[in-house]
Amino acid sequence: MSARMTRNLTLSLVMLAALSGCVRIGANPPGSLLSLTPVASPSAGATSSGTLGEATVVLEPTAAAAVSVLRVPVQIDAANVAYIKGAEWVERPSRAFQHLLADTLRARGKGLVVETDRATTGTRIGGQLLAMGFDAPTRSAVVRFDAMKWLPDGRIETRRFESTMRGIDPEPDEIGPALNEAANKVAGEIADWALPQ
Repeated sequence: MSARMTRNLTLSLVMLAALSGCVRIGANPPGSLLSLTPVASPSAGATSSGTLGEATVVLEPTAAAAVSVLRVPVQIDAANVAYIKGAEWVERPSRAFQHLLADTLRARGKGLVVETDRATTGTRIGGQLLAMGFDAPTRSAVVRFDAMKWLPDGRIETRRFESTMRGIDPEPDEIGPALNEAANKVAGEIADWALPQ
């Protein structure tokens, strides 16, 4: 076998080994991957323009420890948290909520809305995602968000938003749609507050 063929074969084996490591998800992949889908979003072909200084900027919120992971938390009682078996988020819940809020704001059609962490003189919307999971004592899907709004004149406003969907079982096929509905309700209320009529 020539040196060139040996080199090519070795390279092929190395690449195959690397790919096999990338494709493997794990011994127990989640049964369900959850995401947030906006109820209100811009229609196809909708446009907006402006400068970053004129834009409404949606920041990725910080997240409480229980919701800063891909698993869906279950609040057992005041002091104990578990996670729903067989369900995970497609991406960080804080990032998913940022996308949802930005799309909800864009659907209002009141100017440029961007998602960035760059400094800007325009209005910025951020905050902390406190809860996005299941409350066992009340059998509820809960989304709770402490919003902050930085205005161009330097003022800062804060407000807590919360939505609860009751009568939910902690199963992926129930908790996913319930959290999506609750998150959309919170995003809509934040949009009303951030971009008043």
